[in-house]
Amino acid sequence: MFLGKDLLAWLVLAFGAAMCVGNVLAVVRPPQKVAEGSLPQAPRSRSFAMAAVGFVAALWALLSLVS
Repeated sequence: MFLGKDLLAWLVLAFGAAMCVGNVLAVVRPPQKVAEGSLPQAPRSRSFAMAAVGFVAALWALLSLVS
């Protein structure tokens, strides 16, 4: 099989971790320059909710790979 039999778990781990880290960094370090029509800072509640979803997905994938 292409890239092993655990390809789906690896992809979920990568996307979940990126989703978690990206949303936390969007809240912690807002952009220096704000483009026209964009928010000066990321919405905190939505960003933390999406970070939690990414964390759960990454944790689930990691536990699937370990067991």
